[in-house]
Amino acid sequence: MDLDEILLTTEEAMEKAIDYLRSELRGVRTGRATTGLVDFVKIDYYGSPTDLRQLALVSVPAANQIVIKPYDPESVQLIVKGIQAADLGLNPNADGKQIRITIPALSGERRQEYVSAIKKMGEQAKVTVRNARRDGNKHVDAAGKDKELHLSEDDVETGKDEIQDLVKKYEKQIDESVTAKKTEIEEI
Repeated sequence: MDLDEILLTTEEAMEKAIDYLRSELRGVRTGRATTGLVDFVKIDYYGSPTDLRQLALVSVPAANQIVIKPYDPESVQLIVKGIQAADLGLNPNADGKQIRITIPALSGERRQEYVSAIKKMGEQAKVTVRNARRDGNKHVDAAGKDKELHLSEDDVETGKDEIQDLVKKYEKQIDESVTAKKTEIEEI
């Protein structure tokens, strides 16, 4: 593996960490209704765990309400059970062929719990980015020892510096995402 491939692979791993963090942050309650709260809730649909968004149309008609319209009207009770089992602190109400969820306002204590959870998510993403750096540096070192690639010590150091620059870039994105979500929770 040459230096460019190593850098590309390392950056892809870091990008995946950012994407995962952002998808996790979308699922954190802020006191505002959003489809991200329930999109990925697993529903036991006839013995198979299935994402809610594959079973129903999820919409937000009001700032504090989510409406779920199942494609299969028979699955209403399965969806209600799945949302309750997900332990999101939401109370789904089935009314005929659809489900309504009213998002309650967050208490100060609950806001702090969410902020703490968000910080942990951010730290986990940073650990993933740092692990990608470690793996990238190992590959750069191995490439430096590979006689067929003819890499100089300067090339190896340059590769490691570029990986470190990627770490700084992605850690900054993590901090920005965490800060934005934290602000969103605290201002409502």
